[in-house]
Amino acid sequence: MKKLWGGRFTKTAEEWVDEFGASIPFDQELVEEDIEGSIAHVTMLGKCGILPKEDVEKIKAGLLTLLEKAKKQQLEFSVAYEDIHLNIEKMLIDEIGPVGGKLHTGRSRNDQVATDMHLYLRKRVNEIIELIKELQKVLVEKAEAHVETLIPGYTHLQRAQPVSFAHHLMAYFWMLERDRERFAESLKRINKSPLGAGALAGTTFPIDRHLTAELLGFEGIYENSIDAVSDRDFIIEFLSNSAMLMMHLSRFCEELILWSSQEFQFIELDDAFATGSSIMPQKKNPDMAELIRGKTGRVYGNLFGLLTVMKGTPLAYNKDMQEDKEGMFNTVKTVTGSLKIFAGMIATMKVNMNVMEKATKQDFSNATELADYLANKGVPFRKAHEIVGKLVLACIEKGMFLADLPLSVYKEASELFEEDIYEVLNPYTAVNRRNSAGGTGFDEVRQAIKKAKQCL
Repeated sequence: MKKLWGGRFTKTAEEWVDEFGASIPFDQELVEEDIEGSIAHVTMLGKCGILPKEDVEKIKAGLLTLLEKAKKQQLEFSVAYEDIHLNIEKMLIDEIGPVGGKLHTGRSRNDQVATDMHLYLRKRVNEIIELIKELQKVLVEKAEAHVETLIPGYTHLQRAQPVSFAHHLMAYFWMLERDRERFAESLKRINKSPLGAGALAGTTFPIDRHLTAELLGFEGIYENSIDAVSDRDFIIEFLSNSAMLMMHLSRFCEELILWSSQEFQFIELDDAFATGSSIMPQKKNPDMAELIRGKTGRVYGNLFGLLTVMKGTPLAYNKDMQEDKEGMFNTVKTVTGSLKIFAGMIATMKVNMNVMEKATKQDFSNATELADYLANKGVPFRKAHEIVGKLVLACIEKGMFLADLPLSVYKEASELFEEDIYEVLNPYTAVNRRNSAGGTGFDEVRQAIKKAKQCL
């Protein structure tokens, strides 16, 4: 089959070589963006007097027909035409005749594909920002219902201090808020137009790059034509932001998996987000949480893959850069799917409040309250820490908890202990008193939820 670029060649590659080099099996994902970019380009060619009005109208009509077919998934792509650009150009020529070949005036596939990906990522990043907000809303709703629900707080996966369950959930809200800010901030760099940069050096045609940028809703253009066609920073930044987001989701998944285990029983995930075992009838596996945790590695791989591709490519465009798309597409699919699943998991999960609260009373996570109690009465904190440490050791040896010790034992440790120590040891009291800014005290958590709603 004759190539659209084949004039300089005396023979064609074998079919399997064409298949290896073709990108159409994956870059057909860009079909709508490719056509949108072409409509803007031909509109500009007409306004600049580069193509006659009748040709422009005919080409635009053909492109709009192809766009409608694309939206209905009625287009058939061929490896013989390598990529999305040549496939669309061939379809256009078939649709309206040889005048379709004028569409490529004043541009290259190099600036065309870069434009496609800028348009694609702009749409997808905005979608991801909205999905993050939806998950944040679910977290706020769940937190509002559990401000005074207690859960053990952990460091080193050892019980540390009791906290409000809402406070724990809201930690993820603020992680997601940073993710949302990073994606939003990246739009400044995504929303630049490379169209009109040509292969690398611009063009001799009197084109208007600012017009095509305006028609496509870009905020500006790349100032350097070489940079315009060779830049993939905007994709790498997207992959980096996605990796960070997935890391946060993965950490949350790890906790959901632990909390739903027989050992914890803090929560139960809805049946819609769990599966059973083919051999063990009693099993309820947190598969969706495990999958999101696992897919985080895929997103990391896509980031490192593109960084590795780009590290040795000289300016300007190189065929290596064809490898920029599959990881991007896959990451978009993974991130959007994970966010949708996560919102559903959190919205429908059952919180076993009694189990959580009981756990806060069967450990030594209130030991810090004793140390603070003594410190407030003038005992140096290090000395207070030592006194309480010995009390904890005594409890461990006797198989007791701090609330079970009689006042006489406390008095032996320090005359400063009074009857009110038992109220101080109450986990509810311990949590409610921590009203320093950003703390787990109930009033402070309610303020944090209020601030979160303002962010949304």
